[in-house]
Amino acid sequence: MSARSEPASPAAASSADRAHTPRRAARVLLVDAAGRVLLFEGFDPARPGHRYWFTPGGGLDPAESPAAGAARELAEETGLRLDPAELGEPVWCDTTEFTFDGTWYRQEQDFFLVRVQSWQVDTTGFNDVEQRSIADHRWWLPAELAVSGERFYPPELPVLLTRLGQSTGAGQGEASC
Repeated sequence: MSARSEPASPAAASSADRAHTPRRAARVLLVDAAGRVLLFEGFDPARPGHRYWFTPGGGLDPAESPAAGAARELAEETGLRLDPAELGEPVWCDTTEFTFDGTWYRQEQDFFLVRVQSWQVDTTGFNDVEQRSIADHRWWLPAELAVSGERFYPPELPVLLTRLGQSTGAGQGEASC
C-alpha cells in the first residue's frame, strides 16, 4: 500500500493544519487492447483553472464494498456494466489528500484493473457534480502520459500501468493490496 499526501497547491496548508473529511473510494484502471488507460479531465469547481486527469471511480456508498463501488462508478461514468465479481481484487491501494469544492478530504482508495478490447465511453450517467466538473475524456498510453506535462492522479499512474502491463499475470485478480 502506497501512502501519499498531496495538497492541492503548494500554498495549501498541510493536512496536520486542517480538519479533513475521511472518504473511501474505488477507482478503475480501464485499459484497452492498445494498452491505453481511460482518464477524465476534470477540475475543482472552487478552482476551475486547476485542471487534472484522473481515472473513473469515486466515493463508496455506506456499506458498499470497493468492488461494488468500482462497478457502479464504472457504469455511471463510462456505460460499461460489469458484475463486481468480474473486477477481482484491487491491484493497488493508496491514501491521498485533496480539496474539492472547498472541502478537504483524506481518501483511502482501491484501484481495480479492467481490460477491454475497446470501449465507446458513454457519460450520460454522470451525476450533477460530474457534469459540472468533468470537461473531457481521453485514452492515454502510459509513456505518453508520463511526458505529457499534464497533471494527473495518481502521480504514480504511468509506472503502475507499465508494471501491470509487464506482469505475467496482469489483469483482473492481480492483487497487490
